[in-house]
Amino acid sequence: MHPKLFCSLQYLTPQRALSRAAGVLAETRLKWIKDPFTRWFVQKYDVNMEEALEQDCTAYGTFNDFFTRALKPEARPIAGGEDTLVCPADGSISQLGEIHNGRIFQAKGRDYSLLELVGGDPETAARFTGGSFATVYLSPKDYHRVHMPLAGRLQAMVHVPGQLFSVNTTTAENVPRLFARNERVVCLFDTSAGPMAVILVGAMIVASIETVWAGLVTPYRRRIRTTHYGQKDQVRLERGEELGRFRLGSTVILLLGADRVRWLEALQAESPVRMGQAFGELD
Repeated sequence: MHPKLFCSLQYLTPQRALSRAAGVLAETRLKWIKDPFTRWFVQKYDVNMEEALEQDCTAYGTFNDFFTRALKPEARPIAGGEDTLVCPADGSISQLGEIHNGRIFQAKGRDYSLLELVGGDPETAARFTGGSFATVYLSPKDYHRVHMPLAGRLQAMVHVPGQLFSVNTTTAENVPRLFARNERVVCLFDTSAGPMAVILVGAMIVASIETVWAGLVTPYRRRIRTTHYGQKDQVRLERGEELGRFRLGSTVILLLGADRVRWLEALQAESPVRMGQAFGELD
């Protein structure tokens, strides 16, 4: 299918209804549905079950349980020391670099607003103006838990409602403001490198997004207003510790302030990455 036709059809697709239907399927415990579908998925996407804590893909209670499966402790070692920023998720780099004039690079000829991405709060956007960003795309075969790039204390979490376009390379190249228009959860942390945002972006067929401190954040029903979550307790997570997870895949965007990190020179668009590998060094 031609890329522009593929993207045009997404404007017409009932994104939320389709995602709700996928969510129902992903939560079924009927083995005659769950098991054949999970086996097909593993074969179709060449999922490496040898690194999973539970290697039998049909032993999981639901497809979502399989999709958010835990890995063996040794499967994702955390690289470097406290001055090493590590990759938050398995996947491939969509883009990374500097934030210029309040705009973040999406694909050739396309960028989007930092202010819009973080939910429209100028104070939050100001913390990352002139800073650095990295966008990691999680494919269906990848490990779908998201981990901390640096140790940090949770400052705030914001759920920003939006659309549910697919977030692959084709849509990034053809859908304007893709990551700033899709539903997302913005997690803001205080770290040794200053402010850090880890943004979990929803997509078509992504049934929900969870965080370890709030549980399910994006339910199947649609919210129309940005929701700010206050923090009653101090939540601190160590470097490499789990932050949240996607029920079906999507994208993670990492933001840091100006002059805080130097990305590794070997990293570039479409580079494959794994959670825990060295991503950059703190300045």
